[in-house]
Amino acid sequence: MRPAYYQHKWRQVKLAPNAEAVDSLAQRVASTFVDRYFYSDEYNADYIQLLCEMATHFEEESLNQIAARALFGIVIERLCDDFEELQTETYNRLICQVVDYLRGLPQGSELNQALNDFHLETEEQLYQRIESIRLSPDERLPSRLKPDRIIVLSRVTIGADVAVTSVICQRIALAFPDAEIVVAGSAKLREVFAENSGIRIRDLHYSRRGGLLERFLAWLNLLREIRAELVALSDSQYLVLDPDSRLTQLGVLPLVPGQNYRFFNSRGKPGYAIKASISQLTNKWLDNILGTSAFCYPSVWPDPISMLNANDGCSRLKHGSDQTLVALNFGVGGNLRKRVEGDFETLLVMALLSDPQVRVILDLGFGSEERQRSEDILQAVSASGYSVQALRFADLAQLKSTTRLLGVECSVAEIAALIAGSDEFIGYDSACQHIAAAQGIRTFTIFAGTSNARFIRRWQATGPNLSEILYVDTLSRESQLDYREIVARLLDLRRDQDDDIEAEFPV
Repeated sequence: MRPAYYQHKWRQVKLAPNAEAVDSLAQRVASTFVDRYFYSDEYNADYIQLLCEMATHFEEESLNQIAARALFGIVIERLCDDFEELQTETYNRLICQVVDYLRGLPQGSELNQALNDFHLETEEQLYQRIESIRLSPDERLPSRLKPDRIIVLSRVTIGADVAVTSVICQRIALAFPDAEIVVAGSAKLREVFAENSGIRIRDLHYSRRGGLLERFLAWLNLLREIRAELVALSDSQYLVLDPDSRLTQLGVLPLVPGQNYRFFNSRGKPGYAIKASISQLTNKWLDNILGTSAFCYPSVWPDPISMLNANDGCSRLKHGSDQTLVALNFGVGGNLRKRVEGDFETLLVMALLSDPQVRVILDLGFGSEERQRSEDILQAVSASGYSVQALRFADLAQLKSTTRLLGVECSVAEIAALIAGSDEFIGYDSACQHIAAAQGIRTFTIFAGTSNARFIRRWQATGPNLSEILYVDTLSRESQLDYREIVARLLDLRRDQDDDIEAEFPV
């Protein structure tokens, strides 16, 4: 459909706006942009312009957020998830257009002034800057640079910060042992980067579900925080590392002069291995900019008190070394496409418990939807005759010796500690798979909601122990999925990794 048609529809919606009408139109506009782009590489700026207007027009912010969700969820995230060079270029063009629109609004005057201060006065200048960064080889840091402080931007999500940011922090600490490492990101990062990590967290909020202006104006807050960190430091005393962070809209928005800034194009660059995980690519990038070859696995640093409490609970649950403790997390970070529907989760738990040597810890999850699914699992398992208990992490001392399935209400730090005390982890593509692999726990990840092989390879968990994936095609076969077959494949995968498999089934 031509943009003029949707512009006409938009004029009608503005006369009598309601959430349903705005949502319907925003989804159609966003999807049509994607349709045309995938069909013929057409970039139609009119569709993006219309979505920007829809996301900033209303006095009621909840109506603005509808179009913002469509722009990010349908267009932007799809471009990022493909890990293709053409999509990266298109993303840069799109974000530059959005920034140019926002800086022209009365609410965007501060954004406009800040960009002007960087001598980025037009959309084209902004675009040429990020494209130059994207297309240039990774530049080695100058030898004159002796940083006292190194600021690493958060990737915003816990999983990506474990897989990427933790690797950067470790490699940088090796290269510059006397420098202070500061991560700019959410206070929640302290749950996996506790004080014993040696990393200081500089609190910075970014709303992944906020409005369009809110997401982009977060850059101004970041800019203020960065400048506060750099007071009294000379150009040779600091470094800012941007691991494709949403805080800068994946590098589009500048922070410091180029000689003190390095950008990790995690979506791909010539010379980067096609099959490598995101953690492996991070190490490759650091090899290039540091001029040294090394490798660090992702890492997490849960707080010691949580670790002590979790170790005590895990030990009592296992009743000795002959038991296998499996930690489960069925969270999907709000992306329901990553979940396998139906009774798959309950069937998996029941199959695991059919082995009398297995004990299971189930993270009860965050939010009402995840919590209800966990409650349903607990009830079904209890009805089948297994001993089930649900506790808060703080109440693990109440754990009964007969419990086979333990549901735990816990924070990120607490589930990280429980995973560390387990023998295996099973879950969807989410933060916990990276937390598990980083702690050397055997990790089995169920990848659903995508058919993009490169996305799966990039986001596979990386750690010093076994990390396997189970692909479930929920896109083309959803109505035909055999949940028992999926569970059986997962059990086969677990068994195939047992040390005694050759003794039990000799060739």
